[in-house]
Amino acid sequence: MAGRGGGRVTQEPVTVWARAEERGARGPTPEHSHAELATVAIQLADRGGLSAVSMRQVAAGLGTGQASLYRYVSGREDLLDLMTDAVTGEIDLDVPLHGDPIADLVALAVRAKAVHLRHPWLSDIPPEPLRLGPRSVDYLEYALRAMAPVRLPGRTKMEIIALMSALVAQFARAEIQGGRATTDRQAAQATYLSRTASHGDHPHLAAAMADHAEAEPTAAPQTLFEPMMHRVLTGLIADDITAADAEPPLGPAPR
Repeated sequence: MAGRGGGRVTQEPVTVWARAEERGARGPTPEHSHAELATVAIQLADRGGLSAVSMRQVAAGLGTGQASLYRYVSGREDLLDLMTDAVTGEIDLDVPLHGDPIADLVALAVRAKAVHLRHPWLSDIPPEPLRLGPRSVDYLEYALRAMAPVRLPGRTKMEIIALMSALVAQFARAEIQGGRATTDRQAAQATYLSRTASHGDHPHLAAAMADHAEAEPTAAPQTLFEPMMHRVLTGLIADDITAADAEPPLGPAPR
């Protein structure tokens, strides 16, 4: 875009959410909403995976031309933002918090994983630290509210939530892929690992597998998720919860 004196004015990048606000403040009423675009794109992804989502296919689903979509989004990345935020809205944030940050976060992670399992393509969305829309911001606020008793800097709390989200995605992916694997293939892999460990070249692996075999058979990802998430979060924040509880309350001491 040319400016005064023949120079070019660099247009500041904006998110799909900011463009929606700008369009709502001026201009004609759009024929389609972001919610409609997201619905069509999610239906395509649920049926055919993330690769099935394209500007052309979404336009066809809306019964409009592909060029008209650029009134609402700048490209496919904006579609991914709309889709991610829409399915994040399926996570129930009306569940009351009980004041135990670890238990509350584990329960939130369980609800988030259920959404990943309903929409397997969600784990294939390229991760971006700030891929946040209105519903994602609500999710982040809920998680931070759950961590209110934890004496940690805000940045560290955000990092913990990001790690929790990454674990949710990975466990969901493992559960989905595990359901697709054949029993024969899983048995062959288990046999190979057992024989390799028994050769004596990997004594620590052999010891770990012996302990595991005595405890229980190999657990499925869905049964490991909650205890593993609880263990990770306990290691990250338990000491800081204790420290916060041990601090005297702010204000004058009671008489």
